[in-house]
Amino acid sequence: MVKKIIVTGIFYCWISFLPDVALAQASEEKEVALQASELTNAIIQYRADKGSLDRFYYLKTSPERISRISDLDKQYLKRIEQYNYSRLSNEGKVDYTLFKRNLTNDLRILELDRQRSSAAKSYLPFADDVYAFEKQRRRGATIHAGQYAAKMNEWTSATRELIKKLDADKNLDLTGALAAEQLAADVREGLKNIHEFYNGYDPQYTYWMDASYKGVDSLLKVYAMQLPVQGRKNAASADDGSGIIGKPIGRDELISQLSQEFIPYTPEELVAIAEKEFAWCDKELLKATGEMGYGTDWKKAMEKVKNTYVPEGKQPEMILDLYNQSIDFIKKKDLISIPPIAEETWRMIMMTPQRQLVNPFFTGGEVISISYPTNTMVHSDKMMSMRGNNPHFSRATVHHELIAGHHLQGFMNQRFRNYRNFNTPFWVEGWALYWELILWDLGFPRGPEDKIGMLFWRMHRCARIIFSLNYHLGKWTPQQCIDFLVDRVGHERANAEGEVRRSFVGGYSPLYQVAYMIGGLQFYALKKELVDKGKLTYKQYHDAVLQENQLPVEMIRALLINKPPAKDFTSTWRFYPLDHQASNP
Repeated sequence: MVKKIIVTGIFYCWISFLPDVALAQASEEKEVALQASELTNAIIQYRADKGSLDRFYYLKTSPERISRISDLDKQYLKRIEQYNYSRLSNEGKVDYTLFKRNLTNDLRILELDRQRSSAAKSYLPFADDVYAFEKQRRRGATIHAGQYAAKMNEWTSATRELIKKLDADKNLDLTGALAAEQLAADVREGLKNIHEFYNGYDPQYTYWMDASYKGVDSLLKVYAMQLPVQGRKNAASADDGSGIIGKPIGRDELISQLSQEFIPYTPEELVAIAEKEFAWCDKELLKATGEMGYGTDWKKAMEKVKNTYVPEGKQPEMILDLYNQSIDFIKKKDLISIPPIAEETWRMIMMTPQRQLVNPFFTGGEVISISYPTNTMVHSDKMMSMRGNNPHFSRATVHHELIAGHHLQGFMNQRFRNYRNFNTPFWVEGWALYWELILWDLGFPRGPEDKIGMLFWRMHRCARIIFSLNYHLGKWTPQQCIDFLVDRVGHERANAEGEVRRSFVGGYSPLYQVAYMIGGLQFYALKKELVDKGKLTYKQYHDAVLQENQLPVEMIRALLINKPPAKDFTSTWRFYPLDHQASNP
């Protein structure tokens, strides 16, 4: 018999086959469809091309790197515009939308890099000269050692003068200082690679340059260290006593980044959502407080919960017990498919005291990093760590970090649609937070102490939205954020300080802390749309999500409800109407 077969929506072929061959062909096509779309090759090739260019033009601030990566982005934008959008599969339309978004945003970021690097060159005016020598070095050009030595002496003298002038510079803000620091780091790296290439191999270079290189490198190291110090000193008026000096990005940039993440809400609307969710938490917290016999004094009830911490040396044992409880609960409810190797391969490490200053709670993935006191901590810090990581608080977060949260996410990302690189914290953190929501709904907390522990984290995620957006809107200072976590959530003060420091100077994007609860509410809204209405089981819904890899949740929704995005897509999914009750009415 003869039959027409459509292969991945890209081309057609005619083949003859027997019925068993037809079944095999259908199975193979299903396997292909689970891993690819029409844009898979373009996305994989772009990732490889960009990787090649990043390795070759490795100095982040060099004009040639910024120009070359910009050209690459424009080349791929032109390439994907050649696709016939209407003929793409649903998966292909989602990939097209997100790939185009990423390329466009990368061009925006590169332009910002160009502007910052250009402004920073007044603090290191010989950077382009170094870059020119390094460009020749990459292809092994012969350097005239005497002329290079003369240049090196000029750079040494110039750096000494720059160091002398820096202390009197009152105009250098923190943003400019960090850009200049990056420029200085790149110049040092360029000089280092030149020196390591020629020194000892080229006799003339070795004769002229060994001592000269060490001198300029030492000065540049000092200068690079002093730049952010001066920037922070000039910004000292912004220190409210917390010692945390970040940089609020402002409302316009917040809206731009929200649009990039397909979140069609203003910062003020997101704060209103968080306040509604917080109000629900307050009601549940008072119920649990009453059940514990403390009336309405929730702080006394929380104090009792905090003091359930396990003895020193026993935290790993407690974590394993909570993991076993959660995995048994998830399996009993048949909530998601759990590959045996995922269960087999997660493991523990202990978090260092240095990391605990920035992250006072454990983190996870394939490796769960346990935050608990070490011998080098002072007594007060030890007690705060133990109290803040008690078993009832941890009940909400072990499954968040392992299964079905971050560990299972990472496991599945390596096995399904691995070509997708549309990283978003609204998927990463939102998915893990979503499991806290539904395990609450399904009865995972065993009593009021567990409820207070799980509510602590839920309030914490609401508070993250409120304090981080108010900070970036210029309404709150870091100290106000710390006090809010202590007074409204019940944080230990040292843990609150660590949380705020992590949020504003820990390298996280301005929307990262927002993404936990907002992403979780997106997944929760989609669960209501599909599972609560009987269209999918929990297991079908959850398995389907994890087979799509990292996508903005609105794109997950587009695939699951079979309504692909239009070519000129703009986010419109109002997943949480502001007149809506909290997520657990």
